Amino acid sequence: LIVRGAMAKPKGGSAAAPTPAAPPPTKRLPAGAKATAGLCVFIAAMGVVAQQAYDIRMYAIRDYGYVIHEFDPWFNYRATEYLAANGWHAFFHWFDYKAWYPLGRPVGTTIYPGMQITSVAIWRAMPHYMPLLGLQPMSLNDVCCMVPAWFGITASVSLGALTAECSGTWSAGVAAAAIMAVIPAHTMRSVAGGYDNESIALTAMCTTFYFWTRALRPDPAVADGRATKASVVFGVLCGAAYVYMVAAWGGYVFVVNMIGVHAAALCACGRYTSKLHRAYSLFYVIGTLGATRVPPVNWAPVRNLEQMGPLLAFVGMQLLEYVEVQRRARKLSVLQVQLLRAKLALPIALALVGAAALLMQVGYFGPLSARVRGLFVKHTRTGNPLVDSVAEHQPANEQAYSHYLHHIYHIAPYGFFLSLVRFTDANLFIVLYAGTAYFFSNKMARLVILLGPVASALGGVLLGVAADQLLVRPVARLGSRILRLPSPPATGAAEAAAAEGAEEEEEEEDRSGKDASASAKERRKKGGKGGAKAEAALGEAWSHARALGALAMEGVELVYANPVSCLLRIALGAYAVYWCVPRGREFYDYSHQLAEGLSQPQIMFKAKTYNGQEVMVDDYREAYWWLRDKTPEDARVMAWWDYGYQITGIANRTSVADGNTWNHEHIATLGRILTAPQEEAHSYARHLADYVLVWAGGGGDDLAKSPHLARIGNSVFHGHCGNDPTCSNFGFYRDRSPTPMMEKSLLYKLVLNGQRGVAVNSSYFEHAYSSKHGKVRIYKVKRVSLKSKLWAADPANRVCDAPGSWYCVGQYPPALQEFINSRRNFKQLEDFNVKRDAASQKYHEEYMRRMGGGAGGRPAESAAAAAAAAE
Repeated sequence: LIVRGAMAKPKGGSAAAPTPAAPPPTKRLPAGAKATAGLCVFIAAMGVVAQQAYDIRMYAIRDYGYVIHEFDPWFNYRATEYLAANGWHAFFHWFDYKAWYPLGRPVGTTIYPGMQITSVAIWRAMPHYMPLLGLQPMSLNDVCCMVPAWFGITASVSLGALTAECSGTWSAGVAAAAIMAVIPAHTMRSVAGGYDNESIALTAMCTTFYFWTRALRPDPAVADGRATKASVVFGVLCGAAYVYMVAAWGGYVFVVNMIGVHAAALCACGRYTSKLHRAYSLFYVIGTLGATRVPPVNWAPVRNLEQMGPLLAFVGMQLLEYVEVQRRARKLSVLQVQLLRAKLALPIALALVGAAALLMQVGYFGPLSARVRGLFVKHTRTGNPLVDSVAEHQPANEQAYSHYLHHIYHIAPYGFFLSLVRFTDANLFIVLYAGTAYFFSNKMARLVILLGPVASALGGVLLGVAADQLLVRPVARLGSRILRLPSPPATGAAEAAAAEGAEEEEEEEDRSGKDASASAKERRKKGGKGGAKAEAALGEAWSHARALGALAMEGVELVYANPVSCLLRIALGAYAVYWCVPRGREFYDYSHQLAEGLSQPQIMFKAKTYNGQEVMVDDYREAYWWLRDKTPEDARVMAWWDYGYQITGIANRTSVADGNTWNHEHIATLGRILTAPQEEAHSYARHLADYVLVWAGGGGDDLAKSPHLARIGNSVFHGHCGNDPTCSNFGFYRDRSPTPMMEKSLLYKLVLNGQRGVAVNSSYFEHAYSSKHGKVRIYKVKRVSLKSKLWAADPANRVCDAPGSWYCVGQYPPALQEFINSRRNFKQLEDFNVKRDAASQKYHEEYMRRMGGGAGGRPAESAAAAAAAAE
């Protein structure tokens, strides 16, 4: 081997001496047969994965029936019903006056419609193919309940394909898909009935990532860094999948930035090729053009600061490709390539900086949202009490990771280090994805959902590589020796690594050979012979070094493939199986146990009475049904914004606010009314509502939320809580007694009416309904202002963006104008397009100081005491 490698003819060197004839190569299976066999095994395994993914998501259907869960899914279902009943055009021109009374909400321009379009398409297709299978078509409600379970399957399969592509081994793909099928970080948003955007977004995200990494697969037939056919085909598919991702979920910003970071990292590592240029350019152009057609997105990809990174990567990619074309055409050396890049990059960078400065001055760029800004600061200190009030926006901790990842939390780091060992274009993506997802999930607990896929992938890498090296390959090799069959093929990882290594070596040889040839010619023109001899010697030395490296690898392979070594590996693999099986069973059982808990719709749940009898608590739906059946169709219901979607979706009544939270000032107005003394609250509520609904009975009821309501109200109505922006004077003392401000508030009296000596003034609010288990109370507002109600309902009093337009925003009735005019619009620090005033700056600083534990800050026991008092 040494002789054969050393005597090989180097490119541009002298002819090598004849070498002895090499032994005949070992007979192997055709490459196509190997790939087909691996793919067949993978597909068969995906069938098992699909069954497991489906089964774990069906607890809700088996226990509660086809019921839409929680809050946001009810809006999604109502929007799906509207699309099915009214069609595409009406859906995208829908201004909903049953929400955000009296303003209304332009649903057509504020909704990510991917899930609604998908559900309606499935529902309409069912009558055409279900009878062929001997099945009855499902109702739209049932389809919406099943969509999360169906897409839980496709997300698991897509993640398996992504892992196999990045790791280069089908075993890792199968293991990753099996983990993804049941891991709680995935099921938390994909149980049947949980009709939320994330349930389909993970499929869109994993599919986009798969197409991206597949576009970067090396092709040994393509040399000199040129583009491959796969980079074009899968670049187009990646862009199309990304458009669906944008239509499905606002988390598309993570996807485009993740791909942009990966592309930039490849360039920084010196792995730029035309293949990368084609894949990224097609993805970005198709994806961005499609994204701008999604109503809530519009031109955000070229205006919002959080999407400027991918745009800059696209611009930089064009510069690099121009230099690459020049390199091939003019046969430039490495030094000349670097000089040309610097020569072009400097003026372009200066032009971009100048343009950005000019556009920033005219307010072209949109600000970072409070949620995005909160990912880079210590949470509960975003400065926005509305964002800080949401529990899932709090930072994750080790307990949260263990809760949603279980054993995978402990084995994923080993998969991460294995991924670092194998450096390929696709594998670098998994490494970057893991680091990025961990960083953001550590900032916001809700984003653990982004960590679920990559944690599954890393766990699959560890298990798949271990299975290949300790069981699959040694067993196959020993079997081939015993049966005298051809030697087993290398794993997919080895094949992919070999292909990429061969491609890189060929490119490097081509470039170095061309550079050396060009340099030698220049020196010969100048009459210098020493340079040419030195380069020839350098080429020969390089060939020797590569031959020695190949010899070392062959030696390691011979030892590694020795029968004794194979037996030792099999023994170690058997012990690993013995050790892993019980822990795998623990993970599987834990995942099912948690999935059953996550499958509780929350809008109804099982509970046990004092005598141990299990009962179904359906208070919330029964209360909404009462509103639907016992109140006029034009009834307006005031409640905290959490319940707005259920009020419109189940009760079909007008709500004052809901979970869209698009208008901070309006939600603050609602919070201000509910936390005001009942007489003052009635003077405002009579112009906005016919009924007031509150959650009672403890366990996360409105008293537990009440400190947040006061704080949000105070952020717009300064002085509501005195000089304290954290409203520490609205809550409970350590002995669970209410503070004076809490005791006087409307919310306190409505929740505890008839208990602990608390009573509501019936001349303001009349008790109308209490649910069976006391979880919901509804009060009729007395002396409702009919004049204000009719004024708000009159289309002539709405403000349209153009004559005859569908986009017409309602207005507050005149009787409330003095109250509304007392608001100070909430200004966040990152909103640099709005001029800050001294009062807003002072308010923000005081809020941050007190939330950070400064003197006079919010008592630490306030929120906990509120929940305890509610119990």
